[in-house]
Amino acid sequence: MYQPLLTHIAKYITLEPSEINTLESCLRLSKIKKKECLLQEGQICNTMYFILKGCIRQYIINAKGTEQTLQFGIENWWITDYLSYHNHVPSHFYIQAVENCEVIAIEKTVLESLLLQIPKLERYFRIVSQKSFGAAQMRIKFLFTMSAEE
Repeated sequence: MYQPLLTHIAKYITLEPSEINTLESCLRLSKIKKKECLLQEGQICNTMYFILKGCIRQYIINAKGTEQTLQFGIENWWITDYLSYHNHVPSHFYIQAVENCEVIAIEKTVLESLLLQIPKLERYFRIVSQKSFGAAQMRIKFLFTMSAEE
């Protein structure tokens, strides 16, 4: 049930069997229905989600009331509101399932405890964060350099 996440982690670090058992004991599997919100603007985000199945989007609602998607989270990737999650402040975003999804959820307090128990996970999450930040930089570049048709 957690194998896709363990496979993803194994791309970057090697965990011992006892560390895998510790990690698995802290994870929560959730099924999310299409259009169900995992986070709404104004809420504090306390959870990171690893997408096992389906697609999730992060979006805002602009001053005109129009939804604008900022990113899609696809299978075998993480999604959260990082600023709200790390700074414990109200979110500016919505996170919603585009289709029926299965996710692995990990609460911030649980993750912080895990990082102390399994220091190697710090490296994993650092690499994932760097890759995510790099993708966001490229998305901004495309917004500034490409036409709507491109």
